[in-house]
Amino acid sequence: MSKITPCLWFDGNAEEAANFYVSLLPGSRVDNVMRSPADNPSTPAGAVLLVDFTLAGQSFKGLNGGPEFPFTEAVSFFVDCEDQAEVDRLWDALIEKGGSPGQCGWLRDRYGVSWQIVPRQLGEILGDPDTERAGRAMEAMLKMSKIDVAALRRAFEG
Repeated sequence: MSKITPCLWFDGNAEEAANFYVSLLPGSRVDNVMRSPADNPSTPAGAVLLVDFTLAGQSFKGLNGGPEFPFTEAVSFFVDCEDQAEVDRLWDALIEKGGSPGQCGWLRDRYGVSWQIVPRQLGEILGDPDTERAGRAMEAMLKMSKIDVAALRRAFEG
């Protein structure tokens, strides 16, 4: 177990969000759901207080803390995607049912959490020592919402 575990503050839907996230990535699972005891004066008996879950091997906690602290882009989850098919699958699932696309591979899911859905090839292309080719790819990427590897390669090749 890692010494540091990110804790995400949700407004009553931590269990729903955890179940959704674990459905998207291999090596993911809900580990534990802590519910309110009957004698808790601030929440109904059985209400979800905390969800421990693992996404692709990384532990997280989801806390049902209320509406006081919404998510912002100041924290996002970067997903290193193997190929365009994985980008497309995750992108479509995360923006479905109320999510919103952003620029350059960023999006916000239906819970307000920000994600960067990035194909592994992006780093290779933008990091190419030929700065002119990499620059063309960068210009193309800056016009994209979801990253399109084929379009990046076309721009890169000129």
